[in-house]
Amino acid sequence: MARDSQTLTACLIDLVRYKPITDAARDSAGLFVLDTMANAIAARASVPGRIMIQWAAARPTHPATQAFLLGGLSHTLETDDLHRASVTHPGCVVVPVAVALGNRNEASGHEVLRAVLHGYEAMCRVGNAVGAVHYRIWHNTATCGPYGSAMCAADLLKLDDVATQHALGNAGTQSSGLWQFIETGAMSKHLHAARAAESGFLAAELAALGFTGPPAILEGSKGFFAAACPDAAPAEVLANADAQWQLTMTSIKPWPSCRHTHPSIDAALELRSKLAGREVMSARAEVYPAALDVCNRPAPSNEYEAKFSLQHCIAVALADGRVDFESFDAMARDQLAALRDRISVVVAEPFRSLYPQHWGARLSVTTRDGRTLSAERKDCKGDPGAALDREAMIEKAMMLMRFGNLPDSHAAALVQAILDLPANKADWKTLRTVLPRSVDV
Repeated sequence: MARDSQTLTACLIDLVRYKPITDAARDSAGLFVLDTMANAIAARASVPGRIMIQWAAARPTHPATQAFLLGGLSHTLETDDLHRASVTHPGCVVVPVAVALGNRNEASGHEVLRAVLHGYEAMCRVGNAVGAVHYRIWHNTATCGPYGSAMCAADLLKLDDVATQHALGNAGTQSSGLWQFIETGAMSKHLHAARAAESGFLAAELAALGFTGPPAILEGSKGFFAAACPDAAPAEVLANADAQWQLTMTSIKPWPSCRHTHPSIDAALELRSKLAGREVMSARAEVYPAALDVCNRPAPSNEYEAKFSLQHCIAVALADGRVDFESFDAMARDQLAALRDRISVVVAEPFRSLYPQHWGARLSVTTRDGRTLSAERKDCKGDPGAALDREAMIEKAMMLMRFGNLPDSHAAALVQAILDLPANKADWKTLRTVLPRSVDV
């Protein structure tokens, strides 16, 4: 069957495959692989992580199972990457496929990183087009992710353009993932990333055997946009084709909470340094609508809700001057309840209009002695304009792997193996330590 070259899917494949890859892009991709794998290792110390590892241990270690597990693990602790314009977490979907399939095929460093860049590009460009209404019900990482994992797998499987179009078509028909989990703090969000990684992998492997998929999965009358995206902007899939790689426009999260809380955290940490021990009587955060929609939780009842609570995250930063994995447990929630009650959150300009290109916030604090302090952020720490440098990325990765109880010597070897990928080296003996069966070493 010939490729339908007029569809958005076909044009997206052409855009991705003809885009030149620079040494700088490879270096960036290597750091994102490092961040994702460190997140997966850290999640071993979590309850959802242990459940997923237990599930995988009872099954054959096919690369699809490995991608499923790594995808779920790397999206567990809320410290994985975030692409602002598409509101997706591409690393937890794309990188697991690149590592699992790269391991099976003994791929070179450049082959792995090219697949990563291609996967991010496809996932983020689809995500750029879904529209704001989609995000209110659908989790973009889950729904747009299969396109990225399929594109990544297609690259490592060396599928031609026809087979790749089939792969993306069948990846898209598996798109799913709803926000309902957030009302109870259920573990579904980790499943979203796991399934998105696995679905695209499955679609690409079937396409390699001649299994066909719908060519107009995006724009068709019964396709993805028609079904789930009332305000879709299909032109965004191909917009600015000559722009830098979407991966290089992706942010790294320094704190283990929803990214929508981060500009407010950053502002709160600045104000903490100015309070000089003064008691906070009230605080007001001005944000953009999506932040309020997802993170307006004045009284979080569990750890996961606390990570999605602007009020709690602001209180942590103001009270403790830091935000870490212990900031969301029952003790922290109880201790900060009174301060949370004094924090209000509203939507305001310019943050409403600047989103999603910029995720910003303004925080104003009034102290007991009547002083008012204010701090504002147009972007988040870790965004491309305020990126973590190489050393900070390595430091974060080591911190995450220590949290996952990986010995420092093992962690350092893994860091080096990943950072060698841009030099076209692939130490699969070391890299296999992040795959199922050996994830507990």
